[in-house]
Amino acid sequence: QVQVVESGGEPVQAGGSLRLSCLASGTISFITYMAWHRQAPGKQREMVAGMTKNGTTNYADSVKGRFTISRDNAKNTVYLQMDSLKTDDTAVYYCNVRGISRSLFNPFNSWGQGTQVTVSS
Repeated sequence: QVQVVESGGEPVQAGGSLRLSCLASGTISFITYMAWHRQAPGKQREMVAGMTKNGTTNYADSVKGRFTISRDNAKNTVYLQMDSLKTDDTAVYYCNVRGISRSLFNPFNSWGQGTQVTVSS
């Protein structure tokens, strides 16, 4: 099994910054893709930023230029640096990790429980 744990969410004022972290652990052979999604109250979950093993990134238009995704492959960890935060960024942020497990080399697609980010004006 693969476990995913997010951390770093907390209340912050508009214009401020936060750095989220996500650690994947368990029966991991290798990770192919790590991403951050978010879900605001009453809205559907949306992709925020993603990064492949070789460093290719993609971002939602709403966060381009403000958020930066990075990863430490050796630590199976992905980060989300969030700058110039807006009240619209308030949401639960979820980490998604995809890869191949050591168990029979089956693919996995795991999610964390989420971390709350609240941006106040």
